[in-house]
Amino acid sequence: MKKYGLQTLMACLLLVCFYILSREAAVMVFSEQNNAGEEKTGILVDAGHGGIDPGMIGIGGLKEKGINLSIALKLKERLQQMGYQVYMTREKDEGLYDENATNKKVQDMQRRIELIAKYQPVLTVSIHQNSYPEEGVRGPQVFFYEHSTEGEKLAKQIQESMNAELSVDCPREAKGNTSYYLLKRSSGILNIVECGFLTNSQEAQALQTEAYQQKVADAVAHGIDTYLKN
Repeated sequence: MKKYGLQTLMACLLLVCFYILSREAAVMVFSEQNNAGEEKTGILVDAGHGGIDPGMIGIGGLKEKGINLSIALKLKERLQQMGYQVYMTREKDEGLYDENATNKKVQDMQRRIELIAKYQPVLTVSIHQNSYPEEGVRGPQVFFYEHSTEGEKLAKQIQESMNAELSVDCPREAKGNTSYYLLKRSSGILNIVECGFLTNSQEAQALQTEAYQQKVADAVAHGIDTYLKN
């Protein structure tokens, strides 16, 4: 009887130990999964246009697509320095279309949306340049989908950062929009960042320099970082 009782006691102790170890393992897995969720900081940077699509043609035949790419690459580097994971829609002068596509522009836009669905980033910023018939108009402008609360919050942070860090004479406000394809079709938070006007001689000249492109990238990165930390 004593031997049977001892065996029973040992069996109970083993069961208790197994339960405790299993529970601790489950807690560790759950904790790791939660931490992984908290660290989800992937950002998608979209360099607008590319390939056969030059985008806006500014003063002196200046093509938007090249400036977009240059700023987007600098933004990628800056965000990575901040510790964020960054995805890109393109990293060279190319469009996101097949050469035999009937409508390359449409396919290009559709594939940018597909990349958003693929990467499922925390947010997306699409880098562009602006234009206006009057040469005097200048300054950065950030657009968000009008019905996106988080998109508006992000846009306000980026706009505020650009206005301050680029020493804008006439600061603009982030603007809602419901017609831009990327804003309408994006499944997540997306801002279109118009960095400046290629139809303004001073701004067009500045946007061609490495120093000013870096200032623009830094300002956008700081706006993103502030939004994510808040």
